[in-house]
Amino acid sequence: MKLLNETDALAVIGGSSLKGEIGGFTYSRLVEVLGEPTFPEASDDGKVQKEWVFTYEGNVFTIYDWKTYDEEYTTTRLYSWNVGGHSAAYDFILAVTEKLEQ
Repeated sequence: MKLLNETDALAVIGGSSLKGEIGGFTYSRLVEVLGEPTFPEASDDGKVQKEWVFTYEGNVFTIYDWKTYDEEYTTTRLYSWNVGGHSAAYDFILAVTEKLEQ
């Protein structure tokens, strides 16, 4: 699992869509285990406050909040994170969840 930088991420995330969720973990836990978000600032439309972009087994996946419209809420009270991608995300979600549970 490799965390991408903003430039590399922008080149590969277009057309991704919701594939699942990761639940039970705070923003601080995600940062502790996964590192700082690829996109630490809110999207232009405000629908996403924080987003990580990874490659995993040759596929691209994203982990992000969705329509909280509130960075404080996202970073202190959100426990359910969307997972996006271009392909099925079951293995990615399982791998991330296992890392977060350690």
